[in-house]
Order: sequence, then structure tokens, then C-alpha cells
Amino acid sequence: DDAGGSTAARLWWLLRYFGHDQVAVLDGGIEAWKKVGGALKVDAPRITPGNFHARNGRKEDVLDHRAVSRALTKGALLIDARSRDRYRGDSEPIDARAGHIPGAANAPWSENLSKGKFLSKESLAEKYRTLGANGARDVIVYCGSGVTACHDLLALELAGIRGSKLYEGSWSDWAAHKDLPLATGDDS
Repeated sequence: DDAGGSTAARLWWLLRYFGHDQVAVLDGGIEAWKKVGGALKVDAPRITPGNFHARNGRKEDVLDHRAVSRALTKGALLIDARSRDRYRGDSEPIDARAGHIPGAANAPWSENLSKGKFLSKESLAEKYRTLGANGARDVIVYCGSGVTACHDLLALELAGIRGSKLYEGSWSDWAAHKDLPLATGDDS
């Protein structure tokens, strides 16, 4: 993609969710492709049908707001992949309420990148270890609607931190439930 891998990471996650485990994201996206002389075409290619059959989604990889609440009481690490201003509640251009889920750490997806490419495995591992992703606790990631959270999920995988889960409804779902608490400011 041309958006720092934010939408490509969602496709990466979806393909794996439905059982296609041999999937990759081009580090640096379309700009990296063009820099190495990769061809771009405007004509629609003729696609030969494949034989992939999607399996039922890996339900254990997705949580709803109730499961997120339960996981937090058991010490899970919750990561908010949105920008710092949305996390703090300084601005909310989309959802009914501004802020973040109490106890969530902020790790904006865009900070997984440097000059359009993913940080090194070591830098990503340090970033997420600093937040508490140490392999000893469950990790759950959310964003606004479940798309850019997948960028953090991919970064966690690149860092060697496996098994993280997605709160797919993300902030849009949480904020819509007026009975669920929210926090503003910097918690992390």
C-alpha cells in the first residue's frame, strides 16, 4: 500500500485469520517497490484462479469488549495503536467519546516505522518490551476500528512476540458503550 503498510497489515492479518499463513507485507510499500524498479501497471491483470479455501476464522485471535475487560482483570497488556492525540482524548474525529480504554498503553502504529520502513526487529522488540510485552502476559491490540491495530500486530510478530490478539471492534465499539469507562491523558 502507499500508507506505511497500515492497510496491507490488515490484509496480512485477515489472510492469516482465514487460514492463509504464507503471506507477507512489502516493507516500505509501493514506494520501496518503485525505488527498486518494480513495474507498475494500470491495466487489470488476468488472474488465474487459485485453490485457496478459507477456513472458519481463528476466533481465538479476536476479542470483543467483554473479553477485553476480562483479560485486563487477569493482567493482559492492552495496546492502543492510535495517534497520541486520539489516545489522550485531545481530539476524536470519528467516535462518540474521546479517550482510551483505562490501562491501555499507547503505541501509535506509525511509530513502528522509520523513513517508511519497519524498525529493526531489535528496535521493535525493545519498544514493545518497554510497554510490557514480555511473553509472560497476553497482549491485545486495538485502534479506532480494527485496521491500524493490525500494523502493531505485525510489528509484534516481526519483533518475535507471537500470539497477540485483536480487539476488532476497537475504540469505535468501546466508545459506543456508554457504560464502559474511559480515560484521558497519558496513562502509559
